[in-house]
Amino acid sequence: MIREVDGGVTAAKGFRAAGVHCGVKKEKKDLALILSDVPAVGAGVLTRNIVAAAPVVLDRELLASSPAFRAIVVNSGNANACTGEPGMADARCMGVRTAAALGLVPAEVLVSSTGVIGRRLPIERITEGIAGAAPLLSPGGHRDAAEAIMTTDTFPKEAAAAIVIDGITVTIGGMAKGSGMIAPNMATLLAFVTTDARIAPPLLTRALKQAADLSFNRITVDGDTSTNDMVLLLANGCAGNRELSAAPDPGYEAFCAALEDVMRRLSKMIVTDGEGATKFVEIRVTGARNDADADRAARAIANSSLVKTALHGEDANWGRILAAVGYSGIAFDPAETSIDFGDLPVLRRQFGIDFSEERAKEVLGRKEIAVTVNLHQGGGEAFVWTCDLSAEYVAINANYRT
Repeated sequence: MIREVDGGVTAAKGFRAAGVHCGVKKEKKDLALILSDVPAVGAGVLTRNIVAAAPVVLDRELLASSPAFRAIVVNSGNANACTGEPGMADARCMGVRTAAALGLVPAEVLVSSTGVIGRRLPIERITEGIAGAAPLLSPGGHRDAAEAIMTTDTFPKEAAAAIVIDGITVTIGGMAKGSGMIAPNMATLLAFVTTDARIAPPLLTRALKQAADLSFNRITVDGDTSTNDMVLLLANGCAGNRELSAAPDPGYEAFCAALEDVMRRLSKMIVTDGEGATKFVEIRVTGARNDADADRAARAIANSSLVKTALHGEDANWGRILAAVGYSGIAFDPAETSIDFGDLPVLRRQFGIDFSEERAKEVLGRKEIAVTVNLHQGGGEAFVWTCDLSAEYVAINANYRT
């Protein structure tokens, strides 16, 4: 059984965190550290954007070559993207200075950045911040760390869960940031997850990828895939459970379920906090020829600005939904398609339309909305989580750099 617990990224045994203001941003916290008291195995899922930020490039190298990790350093307010070799030098400097402050070697430190693209990091401020944050590391520092990674987020995002494997409690915790520039192509966000489980590296990577596909890769706010996306997972084994080393295995399956639970909760927080969002929307496509077709259709709907503005305006404009499926590239018969808003049928096969506009407006006026599209072609299905698109989203992103 999965039990929700407090503590975010330090809920698991042997992890400490800190978050401070170092001067990348004017006033708010902008530097976070996460430390494992003992070496931890690591796994990561990183952006698929060809324009990858320096920390992404560095972490790819580290994850491919380093056997164990002890720390993660993150700055917000500056993405360190499109900064060339100087940016790579800055990313490496963050790792080196973190290692020095914590008595580690640089290969044990993963690096992350988020914020404005195309500007050099104020590296001296960041290194001073690292030195100042190191003494503050504690199990109670998770909230400060979650606040320090925020950009346009309106609240810190934390989640944690505990399970029992062979009589031993294993905990998984995490924090994430994301509000805009969110698209399901890895998931445009930063997320850092920790666990005290003892698990073999190949299984940890497998579990992370599987959970990401069912959580962070199922969300979209605006269809834009960032340069800095990453989900990092550290497992330090401090729970003392037997090593999870093979699948299928009941312990491994329980671990995967708890990991997915934590990551799904963080994902929903990101969508709920979408820039200017007023509604959480689940798009579910059923009856497709296969799951891949269902997925393409769901993503087309979820990323449609016309669909999202209609939902914001509480307008039951089912035609925009059907049109989005039509340009998604899948084969289907529009005349065989049905669409529901929540428990309200708005379109039936052969273009049957008979619903109350007043009832539709009531359903679409809710904070959480479910849109179900049944293609009646086969057994394929998929879901995507998204939000509405408001004038506030335009205002936020029109002035992002200022």
